[in-house]
Amino acid sequence: MQEPTKNDTYNKSGFNAFVFSMLFSLGFMAYVAFFSGGVDLREIPQEEMATGTDQTLAGGEAPKAFDVASVQEPWVSSEEMVEYGHKVYQTNCAVCHGPEGKGDGAAGAGLNPPPRNFVEGKWTQGGTSIALFKTLETGIPGTSMASFAHLKVADRWAMVHWIRSITNNKPEDDAQKLAEFGKSAK
Repeated sequence: MQEPTKNDTYNKSGFNAFVFSMLFSLGFMAYVAFFSGGVDLREIPQEEMATGTDQTLAGGEAPKAFDVASVQEPWVSSEEMVEYGHKVYQTNCAVCHGPEGKGDGAAGAGLNPPPRNFVEGKWTQGGTSIALFKTLETGIPGTSMASFAHLKVADRWAMVHWIRSITNNKPEDDAQKLAEFGKSAK
């Protein structure tokens, strides 16, 4: 082995720090991947997303599938629309607004202003079905609430029905205005 000279640029302590950090990083990744069980991101398991939930009827039958495309007036709430809306909500909104709509989603923790708590309401854009639909259609400028206009109209109405089903202080809808708006909604 040669003796180091004055012109050697080798930094032994820097090299040791680099090797230590690489070994630590690899060891930590192996621990997280194989020994700790991973990191819980509060995500919905793939099986539940594919089927909605693990529901079976008496006798082990699967529940009857709901075809939202067959609904003639999606602005009219029904038990099937509320249930379907919950599935659409879980896929598109739960990450920010939380699985139960309380504004406590994993991604929502870092948002300012924080995501709306649908259970309490306190609507900034209005809590009627029309106002909620418009909010889903356009989003809320200046916030993290994006537009969901890319979703089908019936899917947005289904989410409106689910949100209103969990809200404690929802304002009453004017049935005539709702029907007029619903027929023209795109």
